[in-house]
Amino acid sequence: MPLPRFKLVNRLPDKILNFKVALCLLGIEMVTGIAGYMLLENYDWVEAIYMVVITISTVGFTEVQPLSAAGRLFTSFIIALNIGVFAYFLAVFSYYVLEGEFFKTWFLKRMQKAINSLNNHVVLCGYGKYGKEISLNLLTHNIPFVVIDHAADKIDRLQHNDQPLLCLEGDATQDETLMAAGILRARAIITALADDSDNLYIVLTARQLNPGLNIISRAIEPKAGKKLMKAGANHVVMPEQIGGFYMATLVSKPGAVEFFSFITSENNTDIGFEEIRYEQLQPQFRTSPIKELQLRHQTGVNIIGYRNHDGRYEINPSPDVALKPGCSFIVLGSEVQLKKLHELLGTIN
Repeated sequence: MPLPRFKLVNRLPDKILNFKVALCLLGIEMVTGIAGYMLLENYDWVEAIYMVVITISTVGFTEVQPLSAAGRLFTSFIIALNIGVFAYFLAVFSYYVLEGEFFKTWFLKRMQKAINSLNNHVVLCGYGKYGKEISLNLLTHNIPFVVIDHAADKIDRLQHNDQPLLCLEGDATQDETLMAAGILRARAIITALADDSDNLYIVLTARQLNPGLNIISRAIEPKAGKKLMKAGANHVVMPEQIGGFYMATLVSKPGAVEFFSFITSENNTDIGFEEIRYEQLQPQFRTSPIKELQLRHQTGVNIIGYRNHDGRYEINPSPDVALKPGCSFIVLGSEVQLKKLHELLGTIN
């Protein structure tokens, strides 16, 4: 029969090592000693403080006055009590200062304060290979976001990057973790975990906490994608399916795919896509048809698509098409042209 294996404990649990408790114990020892010397030896408060200090610090100075038998017993009690208090204080000092826990706690409080100041940000759940690409893209577009991951090593790397990211170590399926990430103030949440069931649970929780949240979820199995949509996800992305479609299209339509890759590349061109929603427009532009807006003439952008309220798209819409509640235009243009578009229409982000 194999012997049971025990885990060696190198230090006390974190909850026991409390800096405030250590200071309280030291304060109680000081007050007890001062009160005892004043009552037993009739010392004034200055003499009592001095006597307590030289006793608990074990510096070896002589007494203020010769001690009585009761005073010697009381001093022995203070010395014995101080052994335990000093040992605990030394353990706390080692944990918070020598092991850097004090600075870690201070850093985490600063991190949480920065997260609490965010508004209209993105919550990214999972920092794997997909989560890393998502974060790089969000950084490129200057979109504020918070990363949640349960792996301590990943969080540590994120905190020590050349450009540290706002991040939380925890389980994204828990309400408390999402609340700490500011889910109530977020504009969107992206669940990029490798497990479909975890993504499903996050979608359910996020939708319950923030009904108006834009939820984007990763899925591996097609069946999981349908469940995620029913659970409240606005968009479900299956990276493997998209990758397969992309590679197959390179065989049948290589030129079209390469052109699309070119115009969507952040490094090679400043061309970009924008979605202009009905709700973003100023009231005077909301019912105007495309021909009256004259966007191409005034800004240089092209309206290449029209999205209905039910999510269906119309390519190259007619000049007579106007936006309705829940609908949007998909426009294509350079960075300068898109900036002119927002200035002209006064779009509200």
